Amino acid sequence: MDKKSFLQAGHTPTLLAAFLYFDLSFMVWVILGPLGIGIAKDLGLSHAEKGLMVATPVLAGALLRVVMGVLVDRLSPKKAAIIGQVIVIAALLYAWLAGVHSYAEVLVLGGFLGVAGASFAAALPLASRWYPPEHQGTAMGIAGAGNSGTALAALFAPGLAAALGWSNVFGAVLIPLVLVLAAFCVMAKDAPDAPPPKTLAEYLRVLQDKDAWWFMFFYSVTFGGFVGLASSLVIYFNTQYGLAPQTAGFFTAGCVFAGSLVRPIGGNVADRIGGIKSLSVMYVFAALFLGIVSFDLPEAWMALAAFVCAMLALGMGNGAVFQLVPQRFHKEIGVMTGLVGMAGGVGGFYLASSLGYSRQLTGSYQAGFLVFAALALVALSGLSLVKARWRTTWGAPHVTSARI
Repeated sequence: MDKKSFLQAGHTPTLLAAFLYFDLSFMVWVILGPLGIGIAKDLGLSHAEKGLMVATPVLAGALLRVVMGVLVDRLSPKKAAIIGQVIVIAALLYAWLAGVHSYAEVLVLGGFLGVAGASFAAALPLASRWYPPEHQGTAMGIAGAGNSGTALAALFAPGLAAALGWSNVFGAVLIPLVLVLAAFCVMAKDAPDAPPPKTLAEYLRVLQDKDAWWFMFFYSVTFGGFVGLASSLVIYFNTQYGLAPQTAGFFTAGCVFAGSLVRPIGGNVADRIGGIKSLSVMYVFAALFLGIVSFDLPEAWMALAAFVCAMLALGMGNGAVFQLVPQRFHKEIGVMTGLVGMAGGVGGFYLASSLGYSRQLTGSYQAGFLVFAALALVALSGLSLVKARWRTTWGAPHVTSARI
């Protein structure tokens, strides 16, 4: 990558603001996972209920990404992001002051935390609209690396819960959220060439394009795998290997940091060799290591190594998908970010909830991991079906300067 060209092409303060907003939003989006051991103990939750508890914010975030995508196009990415963050702060403030006393209340809070997950649909268009096609993978990768916030939750939430009590963690996270919101308001700037708002018919028209559905499926595997594991691994390491909550949090943070930090690399690699080739390789590795970890490895460190490798593949795959999406749907990037992000969240909900049900029904997590590994191979097959058409139509050299 030509660093000078990249810096001149876009707006660096906005890119940084998008990353920070995304990072803190994702931190609170999955926070029920790292706090889940204490919550489950106090509320007496079953394996299936624990799975649904951590999966609820993921599903809510998936559905709300469509709403956020509409707000992005109707208002602007910056205004939509501010509205969403205020809602999240208000929900956490209420949960801290009033307390969470039942499983139903946990699920309601999870629904509001879904607004934080919807941040994806505002942060990525905010960054994307500033950059030309040849820098889309890198720009979207940097902004998208904000999913490292899931690692911050795993790293700090269990320790804070041990020191303060899990309900007081909701109050503690308000401090960085408010600070980042203030910085975002100052640093972020909407791109001057934003497309005009679209009608409802135009939104629905996007779904008539089969490429939209392909991208939604591809991302449901890469991002769904990433966020599903990020939400579940603290509980997994505690249940499967008996690790203390803080140790399980450290293991999870290592996995999530791996997947988060390589997202920009995945975007940059896709810029260099093409998103299709990069994504194909990532699906193979993701399926391989999810298959390996399904066999209940005897030592926790072995599972950690396999999860890190799986997360590296999924994280780079996330960057590759969003190197391709802006090339195909540049004018519809706001609504497509919402739709593709929604599909990613649905994949995460499926994985997180299926792991809990798999453990409860069979006594093992194996079935949940193996089915998702199979989905990665199905995605690889789908990519093989469309790559020739993509490379000779919208991805042809005479149409775009980017490699797909």
